[in-house]
Amino acid sequence: MRSEKEMFDLILKVAEQDERIRAVYMNGSRTNPNVPKDIFQDYDIVFVVTETASFIEDANWIKIFGDLIMLQEPDKMDKRFGFDRNFESSYGYLMLLTDGSRIDLHIKTKDSMINGYVSDKLTVPLLDKDNLLPIIPPPTDIDYQVKKPSESMFVSCTNNFWWCLQNVAKGIWRDELPYAKLMFEYTTRASLDEMVSWWIGTRYNFQVSTGKMGKYFKNYLPEPYLEMYVNTYSDSNYKNFWDSIILTCELFRTLAVDVADNLSFTYPIDDDKNMTKFLKHVRYLPSDAKDIL
Repeated sequence: MRSEKEMFDLILKVAEQDERIRAVYMNGSRTNPNVPKDIFQDYDIVFVVTETASFIEDANWIKIFGDLIMLQEPDKMDKRFGFDRNFESSYGYLMLLTDGSRIDLHIKTKDSMINGYVSDKLTVPLLDKDNLLPIIPPPTDIDYQVKKPSESMFVSCTNNFWWCLQNVAKGIWRDELPYAKLMFEYTTRASLDEMVSWWIGTRYNFQVSTGKMGKYFKNYLPEPYLEMYVNTYSDSNYKNFWDSIILTCELFRTLAVDVADNLSFTYPIDDDKNMTKFLKHVRYLPSDAKDIL
């Protein structure tokens, strides 16, 4: 696998030798000083170009970066599905190379790139032939840090968590595993993860990032809470699934009460008690039951 230096040398060499490329900058995790480096980090690169057409017409030009395991062109795919994509202003290539390196490369005209360049606080300039890149401060992940919720956001999250669990329970009783699992992950876990992030935020003065999809929860949750969180993931066995649901409720309740106390919100204890009782009832409801309650 090529080193970071070798990859940057190659990226800049390509840009320096191609007159159509006038500037290069990088964003993403490699610009974030708070993200540990590892072998799976992408190279999120933008080439600022004079025009895009000649790049798009020459499908082989990206071979200069190395042999491909796989390529995705998201703009082309989106256009095939009827989405409005202006290839004249920008185009993207997501490349997984045979040495394991991955480059997410976008070509953009100056007019196309300018707003994103200024607004994305995780941006680092790498090359500027014409001094066209605006001066920006050093990269910071401040935009990705956990944001303090309003009380209405807290109420919405807790209400959604307890309400949607009845759909999960219904799916299990009906033996509709895909429905139950996806309902749990898309609604229940979404609310749980939001509350986990807020709880971490209260402990760190809302100055940390929990990462995309909570990938840094493990860095901030105390071991007992982390163990509970890990065990909210279950297999396809309904008993194990129910056990994880009850544990999920316990963890959500514990964290949400703390968040409410810290931010002077009101935790909906009645919703909690009523739905907990309902869930425990449905868990043991016979499959041939004629009434729910």
